[in-house]
Amino acid sequence: MVLRLADAMTATPAAVSEQLFKELLGHFSERQLTELASALAWENYRARFNRVFLVESEQFSAGAYCPLPILDSEP
Repeated sequence: MVLRLADAMTATPAAVSEQLFKELLGHFSERQLTELASALAWENYRARFNRVFLVESEQFSAGAYCPLPILDSEP
C-alpha cells in the first residue's frame, strides 16, 4: 500500500486516489501519513534534482546489501 502511494505521488501528474487515501488512513494516523508523504515527496525531489545535474551513486553501499529478486507483478 505504501508503494502504491509512492507510485501515485511520483507519477506525472501525481494522482493519489481517494480510495488509496482512505486505505492509508486505515493504517496510519493523519500525522503519520503526513510524515510518510513528506518523506516520499523529498526522495522524489532529490531523484529528479539529481537527474538534472547527472548526479550518480557514489557506491557507498556497493556489495553491502542483498538485492531482492524482481517479482512478477501479475497475481
